[in-house]
Amino acid sequence: MIDHVLGRPSAKSRRLQILAVLSFWSVYLYRGNRHGPPFVRLLSKFASKKLTGWQIVVFTMMYLYAGRNFSTLVGLASPEPMANMYDAAYFRATWVLTALDAGFWTAMKIRRKWLRDIASMVFTAFYMVAAERADEKVRKVRGMLTVEHLRVSWNKGTSPYLGALQNLMRPRFTRWPPRAIRIPRPETSDYKEPVSGWLYYDGPIADIEHISKVILDIPGGGFVAMDPRCNDDKLLAWAGKTGLPVLALDYQKAPESPYPYALNECFDVYTTIIKTRGRCLGMSGRETPKIVVTGDSAGGNLAAAMVLMILETATSKRRPGLVQEELPPPASLILFYPVLDMNIGNWMSDEQMALIKDRSMRVTNKSYLKRKKMQYNDLVGTPHQSDDEDEYPTTQVPTTNSSAEKPSGQGPEDTHPEYSHASPRTWSKSQPATSPARRESQSLSHHPEPLRTRLAMASMISYFNDRIITPEMMRAMVILYIGPHNRPDFSQDYLLSPILAPDALLERFPKTYFMTGERDPLVDDTVIFASRLRRIKHAYHSRQDIRGMNEQADVADFDDKDAAELVLIPGISHGFMQFPTVYPPAWKLIDRCAQWAEEALNAAEARERREERRSRARLLSNADSSGDEDRPLEINMTRLRGKTSSNDTSGKTGENSDHSGDEHHGVKTNGASSRKRRTNGRGGRGSRSIVKLDSSDDLLSRRMQGLAGPLTGLQNED
Repeated sequence: MIDHVLGRPSAKSRRLQILAVLSFWSVYLYRGNRHGPPFVRLLSKFASKKLTGWQIVVFTMMYLYAGRNFSTLVGLASPEPMANMYDAAYFRATWVLTALDAGFWTAMKIRRKWLRDIASMVFTAFYMVAAERADEKVRKVRGMLTVEHLRVSWNKGTSPYLGALQNLMRPRFTRWPPRAIRIPRPETSDYKEPVSGWLYYDGPIADIEHISKVILDIPGGGFVAMDPRCNDDKLLAWAGKTGLPVLALDYQKAPESPYPYALNECFDVYTTIIKTRGRCLGMSGRETPKIVVTGDSAGGNLAAAMVLMILETATSKRRPGLVQEELPPPASLILFYPVLDMNIGNWMSDEQMALIKDRSMRVTNKSYLKRKKMQYNDLVGTPHQSDDEDEYPTTQVPTTNSSAEKPSGQGPEDTHPEYSHASPRTWSKSQPATSPARRESQSLSHHPEPLRTRLAMASMISYFNDRIITPEMMRAMVILYIGPHNRPDFSQDYLLSPILAPDALLERFPKTYFMTGERDPLVDDTVIFASRLRRIKHAYHSRQDIRGMNEQADVADFDDKDAAELVLIPGISHGFMQFPTVYPPAWKLIDRCAQWAEEALNAAEARERREERRSRARLLSNADSSGDEDRPLEINMTRLRGKTSSNDTSGKTGENSDHSGDEHHGVKTNGASSRKRRTNGRGGRGSRSIVKLDSSDDLLSRRMQGLAGPLTGLQNED
């Protein structure tokens, strides 16, 4: 109370108040009457006749407890904000995590490490019983966060006692422990210090020589904390279930190494793996390894930005310092509750809402969108009369179907700040239509804008009271990651906020799997980014279809899931992959991610074999065409001979086209028969291998096909 009277709330004032109260009663007990003041002595004399000393103590504690909770007993307590926030299993997990945070933060100032580790567990046990005290402790600390608080909270899994408890409760996935590894930088990098990491593999290192697949994991931790060993549960499970090596990067953390140092580390590791063909990991180097990139939270930001840098190497407008040779993109990208937008905003824009309500995402976003629509009703307390804003015209989102549909001055290589929470909000190009009544009236009064999309608050603000990640923590992470000497453009730098990425890069973005909680403060960014990928890739493949690229099966049979798959888990929030010990349903989600990685790598192998067959068939077809051009040509002027030769030619062409897509054995047979025909054609004068064309038009068409076919890679299928 003293600090409130003075108007200077501080821990020092409260400490003085506590010391003053303790001193007063200590002096009174020592110098005053041992039986208390007169009224208390009378009450004690009366109570001692009816109750024992133990009963007196219990009754006293019981009625003190009832007094503290008087408002709850009589129904005057404040509403519970966590009542409908999470499901039961996740709420229990957050209860344990909140007690751990409060206990570790309470003991963090103890200097001796062994004593600090013991005190952390003792305080945690206390806060698990006193859950409200734990919430109050965490709330106050998050109001004045420092980098040390973040690191103590997120690195608590590496403490000896908590780590031993996790090892006891974790199933045994591998017989081999993780190995520390250092990946050298490529020659094109501006840095020379190797990148540290941990290699998870269930077997001896020598066995990796026979493997050409790898999972590259970039762990989260707000860019400031958490090395790969904090994710042992997930990484060991992946290594054991897939049988593949899992490389987890221990990149340098902010604020000691601010943006973009960690991003360059990730890019350099990927470049080294590709250039050495996996020899830096112990692979044979006979072929380029296929890589699946994964990342959670801040690691998801680094993973997405790294893929954008990889895709930049194939463009003409390269960022200064990038490698001069094109790097192949990863087989797939798997992101868990990623940080895709560094702009913390309050309201959803019309462009963002239009993406969320896209037809291809309606099933996935159904319950998520329902909560967006209910925000107003929850505040008012009664249903609103207008529950369907789809009856009204909505703002059109710029599509990528053609340049004519885009806003003026915006090309495929431009960033898209309209999908971010950047301020000020001037991105919408369309103007609201003025109603006829207002056009006829000359009133100067201000009127509200007509409804286009229901006003919706951004998830970061909607779930500001989240128990895992709060706006204060997000603010601290952004400030620490950027550093004191950087001033990036938050509306343009798509390596800082991948949600801003231009269409030209997202068109070639690998298939991405997203997994996040429906109550995650970052869920908006995940849904918007997944919707952008689907829309842009659908438009890109439609253009390829119009240009005559139908011979590629993956273009003709395009599905929205070929671009992105989004899994929204109801009733949970952020970070569920990092504590499966206290949230058991996470084990099934970890297994599902392992299946995604295997599915992506197998699809990449099948795609590679299909491309090899096509290239071999194309080379053989080009060889047949060049061999036929060496033979004499004869133009038939008679109808009968023209029909006969036309049928023969079409039959041969059909035979070649039927075998062009066969397996390797069929291609060899076709090639052998072609060589045999050419040999016979060079025989005596009585040979019947002369190519006969119906007219001079066929000759010109055939000649142009022979010239243009090898250049365009397209073969004429007659």
